[in-house]
Amino acid sequence: MLALAVDTATPAVTAGLVELEQAAGANSPDTAGPRTLAVRILVDARAHAEALTPQILECISEAGVARTDIAAVVAGTGPGPFTGLRVGMATAAAFGDALGIPVHGVCSLDAIASDCAGELGPDDELLVVTDARRREVYSARYRDRGARRIAGPEVTKPADLDVTGATFLAGSAAHTALFDLPVLNVQTPSPAGLVGVAASALLSDAAPEPLVPLYLRRPDAVERSYRTLDRMGA
Repeated sequence: MLALAVDTATPAVTAGLVELEQAAGANSPDTAGPRTLAVRILVDARAHAEALTPQILECISEAGVARTDIAAVVAGTGPGPFTGLRVGMATAAAFGDALGIPVHGVCSLDAIASDCAGELGPDDELLVVTDARRREVYSARYRDRGARRIAGPEVTKPADLDVTGATFLAGSAAHTALFDLPVLNVQTPSPAGLVGVAASALLSDAAPEPLVPLYLRRPDAVERSYRTLDRMGA
């Protein structure tokens, strides 16, 4: 199965084509592992809208496939800032609608954890943190080599984040550096990580859940409007 994966939940604009295969037998729950055919990543928090679609088209060209060869789309649903996150999800939905294929949403932090699987032991607990702006972080905790989320996602100030029990950190370099824990060098979701999280649903042809962005708080524009109403005595 050929899947298009996109994520704009972090400053990285990520697109890629990933081949996903069943490991053994039509009813096997295991996969042979996502195989990345083409990937484009641009780290620029202001370029999501301009860069994502050209990156997708470049991946299709590099992989030497037709758009009609794509069987599904996987989109990171955050948590992430409002403007950037909605670009990726809207683009994923548009490609899915145009091609008549399912669009699966996955938590972007789950994809980062999935990318860390090979460096985690069975007793490790992974804490993933990414930039939430306003001097805050998004976070989630994982066990079972990053496959099982046990807490989060949530948004909090770094000083208020309880790291007790965590053995490794991953995510935004500027924010993992704030904690005294070993850091795995996985800062943003990869296309393979995104598809890996959705692998079971993709291979079982399960109907995707509605795409729901994980904003975790109101967008800035809405909050400003509430403050304005408060000042006016509304």
